[in-house]
Order: sequence, then structure tokens, then C-alpha cells
Amino acid sequence: MKKVFIDGGAGTTGLRIVERLADRKDIESFTLPEKFRKSPEARKEAINSSDAVFLCLPDDASREALTFVDNPDVVIIDASTAHRTETGWAYGFPELSHELEQKIINSKRIAVPGCHASGFIALVYPLVKHGIIKSSCLLTCHSLTGYSGGGKKMIAEYENKNSNALLDAPRQYGLTQQHKHLKEMKAMTCLDNYPLFCPIVSDFYSGMEVTVPIFSSQLSPSLTVNDIKELYAQIYKGPIVFYGSGCDEEGFLSSNALAGKDSMQISVYGNDERILLVARYDNLGKGASGAAIECLNLVFGCDRTQGLTL
Repeated sequence: MKKVFIDGGAGTTGLRIVERLADRKDIESFTLPEKFRKSPEARKEAINSSDAVFLCLPDDASREALTFVDNPDVVIIDASTAHRTETGWAYGFPELSHELEQKIINSKRIAVPGCHASGFIALVYPLVKHGIIKSSCLLTCHSLTGYSGGGKKMIAEYENKNSNALLDAPRQYGLTQQHKHLKEMKAMTCLDNYPLFCPIVSDFYSGMEVTVPIFSSQLSPSLTVNDIKELYAQIYKGPIVFYGSGCDEEGFLSSNALAGKDSMQISVYGNDERILLVARYDNLGKGASGAAIECLNLVFGCDRTQGLTL
């Protein structure tokens, strides 16, 4: 039986990891009691006595956790932003390529993708890799998310509104165009430029809808929207990330359609001139905890879907 420590198990990502691992017979998972949760000595002992560790922590705390590692065999799966573009770390989105999947399987350091970044990269990475768009292409990304992505403070704000009418309507943020996910969005897609990124939080707990609009004139010569659809259908065959056509709800797309799930739905809308690339998933699922557990399954040689809700 494998031993797995969740460092930061009281946060939204950690709690869902705890939940997903609770019924596993092949894994003994644990967190530290509250009084030892921030103890360097207790954390160090827990980390080095485990086969794998989930870091569900702020960036600085994740970096600190790495200084505690003495055991060369322990696998670190970091859900923070700290190591997503660091050399020597595998990026935890195995569906992107066979090479990336193998790197995850053979790595002791795995960075879980950011929630917004997961959808953007799933949509754009294949288009750049297969020459459907150029790396110099200037892109825009809109992302609608539930408030759980903001952590405990934002959850408390939305669930105890106290007549704050501003929380009743969707709110755009990242207004300075310096969102922390931009770095991995550019790096993982091999784009020359950062996308213009517009994240929006709204009054629902979890779920995410990422949209990348493009013009047909941005496609490589002789290629069309059908080439995009065919590529997605070829790459994203499930069981976790899958392409689907006509997945809208009578002309609407709900951002929480996959709430509670660990899967991701890729779809294409628009027309021959103006194309909408859309990824829908749960910001706490494939956007966080689900992706982390999928990586753990790959490292341990399990079915990648074990313990996930699809």
C-alpha cells in the first residue's frame, strides 16, 4: 500500500483530494492534525515518510516544502503556481502528448496546471503544435469560473454576502493583465506572446468555461474550422478529456455543466469566419484536484481514472 501525505489538506484543493482518496484500498492517505499543520518538523517527517506528497499550499509554502525533502524517492505533486514552468518539473496535463505523459510517469516532481490555464492550454497547445495557427498568433481568452477558485476567503464572501449586491453579478478580475496563470499559458503553448486574458468569477460554487475566439484568417493557409474539429476529435478521445460536438444547452453554455466532475469537455462553435474554442470542466476537478490525482495514478501505475468522478 502506498502512503500519501496531503500537505495543506484544509484548503479547497486539498479537501477534494482527501475526498477522492478516502475510499482507495491501495493508498493510505493522511493529513497533519491542526496543531502540527504548520510545524516544519512535523511536515518534514510526513513528507519523507511518504511515497507521494500533494502540496496544496501557497507558493512560498510549497517552495519551503521542497527544502524539507531528504528522501530521493518521494514524489512531489505541487498544486501551487510555484513550479509550473520550472526546469525539471513535469507539467501535469498528460493528455497533451505521449511525451508529456511519459515525463509525468517517470518524474519525482510534477506541477499541477492552473485552473484557467488548463482550458486555454488544452485548446491552444494542439493548434500550435500541429501548425494550425502560428506561434506568433495574438489570442484572447475569456474564462468564467465559480467562486471556489478564490479559496476560503472568497468562498466566505459569496456564502455570507451580507447584502453586498456586487456579488450577485459576474465580476471580471485580473484587470492589470498580470494574472499568475499567464506564464504557464504562454510557456506551455509555445506562443510568442501572452494572450489577452479576461477571467470572470460568478455566483456559483464550482465549474469553469474557457473560451478562445479566433478568426479563420488566423489559421494557416488552406486550413478551416473543420481541421480544428478533426484534430480535437483525434487527440481528445477520453476518458478524462474528450471532444464533443453540439454540446450546448439549446444555444447556451453553462459554466457549471461539469461541476463535481474530474473530466473536461472540448468543443468548437461559431462559423467558417469566427470560431469559438471552448473547454468546460470543474475548476476544482480537472482544474485542480482531479488533475493532481490523475498524475498520482500515472506515477503509481494505476488506471488514470481511479478515484475520479467522470
